[in-house]
Amino acid sequence: VEVVESGGGLVQAGGSLTLSCKTSAGTFDDWAVGWFRQAPGKEREGVSSISRGGLTFYANSTKGRFTISRDNTKNTLYLQMNSLKLEDTADYYCAASLFPTLKDYDVDYWGRGTRVTVSS
Repeated sequence: VEVVESGGGLVQAGGSLTLSCKTSAGTFDDWAVGWFRQAPGKEREGVSSISRGGLTFYANSTKGRFTISRDNTKNTLYLQMNSLKLEDTADYYCAASLFPTLKDYDVDYWGRGTRVTVSS
């Protein structure tokens, strides 16, 4: 399964950004998909995940600010990020797994990542 992220960039604190992740055609709706991130000098952490049927899960640090969604007709996953904080600066990775998860050891396929930088 090929997983490719896009949409990262530089944004001011308090701003918004939307990440996208496209997977191989014909396989997207077979997988739960989600987002992880890794900040400089820190371990990778789960951000949000969505089941094949649309059930959503969020890390406490992103709940209420981030919204995950998927469009199975476009094989695309989205992460709408609002009220961004300096501590949201990280490389964001799209992930595909058999079930929704915020644990990186449960992930089967990873994208290469897209960088999000939040400035003051």
